[in-house]
Amino acid sequence: MNPRVYASLILVTTLSMGLAFPVGRIGLDGAPPFLLMSMRFVAAGLLMAAFTARRAKPASSGAWLRIALIGTLNSAGVMGCSYYSMRWITSGESAILIFVNPLLIILFAALFLKARYRIAQWTGVALGFAGVFCTMGAHLQLNPGTLISLLGACFFAAASLLVKRWGQQIDTWVLSGYQMLFGGIVLGVLSALFEHPYIHPTGSFYFSLVWLVLVSSILQFSGWSYLLQRGDPAKTNAFLFLAPFFGVIGGAVLLGEPLHAYVAAGGAMICAGIFLVNWQGSAPRKTVAATERAS
Repeated sequence: MNPRVYASLILVTTLSMGLAFPVGRIGLDGAPPFLLMSMRFVAAGLLMAAFTARRAKPASSGAWLRIALIGTLNSAGVMGCSYYSMRWITSGESAILIFVNPLLIILFAALFLKARYRIAQWTGVALGFAGVFCTMGAHLQLNPGTLISLLGACFFAAASLLVKRWGQQIDTWVLSGYQMLFGGIVLGVLSALFEHPYIHPTGSFYFSLVWLVLVSSILQFSGWSYLLQRGDPAKTNAFLFLAPFFGVIGGAVLLGEPLHAYVAAGGAMICAGIFLVNWQGSAPRKTVAATERAS
């Protein structure tokens, strides 16, 4: 992939990921979390289904089951856990915990796909996580919200590896649209079972919903699926450390949350971690080849 295209897609997708948290927090004033996420993903999935009406669809039931599994993990699991966890923790803390995903990607790839990564890559991921921890003021409470967000991070890592493994056999736009639709349906069922659904329609609620559908769903998921299909998932997911950083900045701009000096320090650590994970010297050719065969 052209480096400039890759960098542009990374910037757009991580920025939209980060802004989804403060924008989504605005939407939670008008609807409970599962219902809000269900509306987001069903609407985005239907729009994408219409857009991809003439594109090639999977012919086998097995392929559709794979899309459904990815949607259950990626849309319902990740975002359901993220927004549900905000009952106990802030949106910033939730974003940061969800995006420990790069560390889990390397761990899962090493355990289940027999991929090998050098010390520099492990160090980069650890440094990136430390930077994320720094951006939230170096404090973290262990409570149900923390555990739920970490569960969402596990779903995120598993979904990323499945997209890498199965995604090249499915049209990118079809995969993005239908996995959101399946995930939205699962979230709708969860809302009916565990919430008392309500909607308080306001201008800010509609702004939040439209943003989440068009930018944080269609644009973000399509771009991220494209990146995962055409690159090393560990390296690509290393850039996810930018998302909570953008979330903190977005929270300051959109919600008036305080912006502290440690955010700048955390940002520098994040950039250093990304450099180490993506440094060519840390991944020799035979290691990359082994990773691709495993994937």
